[in-house]
Amino acid sequence: MRLSITGSKNSPSYYVLESTFIHGKHSTTIVEKLGNYETLKKEHEDPEAWARAYVAELNRKQAEERAANASNATVQLTLNTGKVLTKDSRNTFNGGYLFLQDIFYDLGLDKICDTIAAKTKIEYNLTEVLSRLVYGRILDPSSKLKTLKFSDTLIEPSTFSRDDIYRALTLLNKNLDFVQSELYKNSDKISKRNSSILYYDCTNYYFEIEQEDDFRKYGVSKEHRPNPIVEMGLFMDEDGIPLAFSMHPGNTNEQTTLTPLEETIEKKFNHSKFVVCTDAGLSSKPNRLFNSANDKAYVTAQSVKLLSKDMQQWALDPTEWKILGSDDDILFNISKIEENEYLDANGKSIYYDTTFYKAKKRVDEVETEGKDGKKEKAYIDEQIIITFSLKYRDYLRCVRQGQVERAQKLIKENTNKNGIVKKGKKYRQTDFHRFIESTIINLDTGEVFENSVYTLKQELIEQEAMFDGYYGVASNLEESPETIVGINRKRWQIEQCFRIMKTDFDARPVYLSREDRINAHFLICFLALVVYRYLERKLSTPEKKYTTEEIVSQLKEMNFLVSSGKGYIPTYTRNDFTDRLHQVFGFRTDFEIIPIKNMKKIVQKTKK
Repeated sequence: MRLSITGSKNSPSYYVLESTFIHGKHSTTIVEKLGNYETLKKEHEDPEAWARAYVAELNRKQAEERAANASNATVQLTLNTGKVLTKDSRNTFNGGYLFLQDIFYDLGLDKICDTIAAKTKIEYNLTEVLSRLVYGRILDPSSKLKTLKFSDTLIEPSTFSRDDIYRALTLLNKNLDFVQSELYKNSDKISKRNSSILYYDCTNYYFEIEQEDDFRKYGVSKEHRPNPIVEMGLFMDEDGIPLAFSMHPGNTNEQTTLTPLEETIEKKFNHSKFVVCTDAGLSSKPNRLFNSANDKAYVTAQSVKLLSKDMQQWALDPTEWKILGSDDDILFNISKIEENEYLDANGKSIYYDTTFYKAKKRVDEVETEGKDGKKEKAYIDEQIIITFSLKYRDYLRCVRQGQVERAQKLIKENTNKNGIVKKGKKYRQTDFHRFIESTIINLDTGEVFENSVYTLKQELIEQEAMFDGYYGVASNLEESPETIVGINRKRWQIEQCFRIMKTDFDARPVYLSREDRINAHFLICFLALVVYRYLERKLSTPEKKYTTEEIVSQLKEMNFLVSSGKGYIPTYTRNDFTDRLHQVFGFRTDFEIIPIKNMKKIVQKTKK
């Protein structure tokens, strides 16, 4: 490995590079980004000298590892064709979890468990229980009982019982804030967290029950399920790594969950200067006012449809638009661009992939409660940025056209039938039923029809089409529109966090009933996501980014056949992914056989 210094002379950045020779081809990969000069200068007097010493230490450790595995001894196996396997004796084990374990211990989760355990008189190993629950949530998500069985498939045997798992859940629930705050501090020491901008969003998780209780409540389900739910609020940093979470009853208004978790981060994480980015549903006036004080700021999506009449008129005015990210102050009339007056040689709009913008200051009035309980008025100074894109416009038109066609088909198939739309129901923006008008009165006689007559709401279709291509962002930051829009565009990562937890980690449905254990279940999901994100980050290169499905499935397949007294024989297929794993983590598991003593060294290495 070697040190690479890039960038300008005044602001260089430092990288650790390694040359590899795979399948007859030479390549250079980035092992680690150490940071830029200004960042490293805060912790090291001479950043370059420190960086060179750091790379030298990496090479020393790598040399030791290679020396430990340098023996090319031939191992002779003796197998008996007439000997029956011992009943209930397992001879294959998973080793993919070792890479997760390396990150688990790097994050200091073992030390966090030790601190918690030292305050109690528990007889089980909390680190072992928590680590197996985290590995199981990533590699084989299932019930706690099945996770216990899963832990017996790993190279290291488990020593805890099912009752120990439930005891651990109760103990972890009592230390939710402590675990999260200590994890943040530990992770920030390993590599500086990019937490100057925090993203917040809410989702909910359902239970396979019909009767609600004090915690599992009926509420608006994100998945439209008719089951009691609980709500999760999640903060994520700019790199997509979860920072903190909180749980609430399923009928909680999500707008009220933002500021309490922010206050927890300020007090227990000792982190108070940041920008909060949310979607429009969480940008209530009290939340924006809260994030307009004490060195905090906000960026939030702003519905163009919900702007005041004069602001909406300004937003939809086709004149005086600029190109986002351009230094030119040229003003455009987007109506001419929409009419395809600017075409390239192929007849396609030159500005099809271009984002246009306009910005305007706004003062918003907020009613607050003073110290004496009387209502007071406060004011928020913010910048409203409206963007327009032909590409986004065409996407929305295409989506709506499909919805209109579905509505027309339903009308055709259900003429003079009741029940295809509900009178007075407020349909979601993605529900095509909103375009169907139900007529139940004969306009000539006033007589009520026995069956309804359905027509398209043409006026609503035209009204929605007015906003195609427009997108609004509101912020109190004194930054350029490009910076603010850029911050907002990264919100997709928090949606991805929820998707991974729900789809890949099977965080729901939840088969627990006690509130303390439910909270601990989601702590495990949260920790699993943090560990996974760091793994994803380690493996990614500018040329290759692995999907969640690829990473998880490959780790699950990294099994070993154990030859009694000899060692571990890999039964998985070596490929570019496994080569990348071994390169990043500094140990190999892809020899024809790994002697038992060598496997013990690998296990021990992952716990340092």
